[in-house]
Amino acid sequence: MVIHLPQPKQLKDLLADLLGRDVTLSPTTPFAPAPDTAASIAVYVDDQLRISALILCDLAFSAHASAAIGLIPVGGAQAAIDDRKITDAMAENLYEVLNIAASMFNVAGADHLRLHALHPAGPPLDPQLRISALTLGRREDLAVDIAGYGSGAVSVVLL
Repeated sequence: MVIHLPQPKQLKDLLADLLGRDVTLSPTTPFAPAPDTAASIAVYVDDQLRISALILCDLAFSAHASAAIGLIPVGGAQAAIDDRKITDAMAENLYEVLNIAASMFNVAGADHLRLHALHPAGPPLDPQLRISALTLGRREDLAVDIAGYGSGAVSVVLL
């Protein structure tokens, strides 16, 4: 089983194209959500439905990215951050972003992955997913700034 770990440039280009905004990335410490941390987790599976990768988004990135792609004013993103959860409409927007992000895994010679589920920021995280998110090893941990919206954290974790 060969899973491709997307490079930061792939994520930067994908987000800039999708959101139609400048996006800057920088390395950061691993995002390790606690049981009460509001975070989104996208679950990617291979063709045999084995969970192979996760993309973790902190609440700020979840709100900013979903608002940017949905053309929701930045105040809507800030309201979601203040409420410690994204709205259903924002969850649909984030699903769209993370569904397209599956393309970053699918390169020649690597297993095909697809988005299986998105657990949006707000409800408590599934304990098993939260533990999987803490995996060290093959992962990218990035601070992402979306021009006009704000910054957040994204981690890509291979399992």
